[in-house]
This record gives sequence, C-alpha cells and structure tokens, in this order.
Amino acid sequence: QVHLVESGGGLVQAGGSLRLSCAASGRTFYTSGWFRQAPGKERDFVAAITWWGGISTNYADSVKGRFTNSRDNAKNTVDLQMDSLKPEDTAVYYCAVGPAYDGPTSSRSRYGFWGQGTQVTVSS
Repeated sequence: QVHLVESGGGLVQAGGSLRLSCAASGRTFYTSGWFRQAPGKERDFVAAITWWGGISTNYADSVKGRFTNSRDNAKNTVDLQMDSLKPEDTAVYYCAVGPAYDGPTSSRSRYGFWGQGTQVTVSS
C-alpha cells in the first residue's frame, strides 16, 4: 500500500517562504498533487507534478508565480516551495498521489492516496 509522509510547514510572516516535502513509499504513481483546506472551507487544488517522462506541472491561479512544485524520482519525494506567502495561504496542506498518467490533474477524484496534512500559518 502507498504511504505518504509530509514534513515542513509551520508559522511564517507574510512575504516569507516555506518548503513542504512529501516522501512516498510502497507504489509508483504517475502524478503527485498538493491540496489545502482552510477552516470551514473545501479542500482545494494547489499544485501537481508528473512522475513519469518529462516534468509537467499545474498550478492553481492563486499560487502561480509564487509556488513551485518539484520532484526527485531517486528519493521518491516531491517538494512544494512556497514563496511570497500571504495570510490567505494559511491552511492545512495535503500531499496526494494518483494514477493520472495523462497529466498533472487538479481533480481530487483522480488521487487515491493522501498524506496526514501539515499546518501552514502565515501572519503579518
């Protein structure tokens, strides 16, 4: 079975940076995604990256130009570099993997395995 372990997160001032890491074990999947959920809100798409062939990425409009998704196939890890953080980025961030070989999908239904989530808090 797939097991995802997340690290990073924490408290940072607005304009600062954080780097989230997700380590996967057990299976090989084609796509890894990041989602976030603020209190009382839906779990929304943040970013995704393919784990096969050339690197393909996908970002939510709210994070384009600020967040960067990367992968390390040898280590089975995927990172989310978050720069220029804003208070509205505050949420629990989740790593997920799925079999979407057609691309880095933003659809939650395409991801079958999820990490435990890590809290990101941005203050001014």
